[in-house]
Order: sequence, then C-alpha cells, then structure tokens
Amino acid sequence: MRRAARRAGNLWVLVPTSTNEVHVPTGKVKWFDAERGFGFIANDDGGEVFLHASSLPADAPAPKPGARVDFGVADGRRGPQALAVTLLDPAPSVVRAKRRSADEMAVIVEDLIKELDDVGNGLRRGRYPEKARATKVALVLRAVADEIEV
Repeated sequence: MRRAARRAGNLWVLVPTSTNEVHVPTGKVKWFDAERGFGFIANDDGGEVFLHASSLPADAPAPKPGARVDFGVADGRRGPQALAVTLLDPAPSVVRAKRRSADEMAVIVEDLIKELDDVGNGLRRGRYPEKARATKVALVLRAVADEIEV
C-alpha cells in the first residue's frame, strides 16, 4: 500500500495510496549550528524545513551540511518543522577529503617500517631506543594510524 504525506491540521501524516511504498520526506541539511541547537533542511520536494536538535537521534553527532536525512514534518509557529530526523548517510569527512594519497602513504609506511626494524633490532639486543627517538617513533606511529583509520 503506498502512502503519501498529507496535511491534517498542523501535522503532516502518512496516508495510504495504491502500492506498498511509504513516502517519507527527504532532503539535505543546509546548515546546522550545534551551539544554538538548530538549522535547516533543504527538502527534496522544494522549500526549507526548520531542524531543531531535539528532532535528531540522541546518539547522533551534529549533522554536517550536505548530510542526507529523512524526517516527518509538522507546521510550527514559523513554518514547517522537521520531526524524527534520521541520518541516511554518514556526514562527509573533512579528514578523509584531506588525507594523503595512497602513493604518499606507501612511502611513509615504508620509511616507518625501516625505522621500526631498527628499533626492533635494538630491542633484540636488550636495548630500548633513546627517549627522543622513542618519542619520535611513537608520534609517527600514531599519526600514520590516524591517517589510515579515517
């Protein structure tokens, strides 16, 4: 049974139509200010919908601009307001967009392996690396892990 959103007073409700599909409004987050607790969604059907932080899932991070969402709609005092917002895809990662290319990372990892081989050889002889070198290696290991993990 197909359903479409229809206005009932100041609420939008899903009403049955001919097939088994449900029409739920979708759109993209236009902007969201986490400090102020609100933003706007650009509805795929046209227009803007007010987005309040209370409409987001409790465990969800603040949505980034461009994040795809589906939502219910109610008429608020100042126009349409989103209800029960669901994030459809993860927010675009700024870190992922700025991370190094695979070719660059291959060179860095190869250099790190050489450095770790030297540290490993010293450990086999019963010697830990000097503090300055150990700190440097640990810093590079963490940075490489963060770069790969994104």
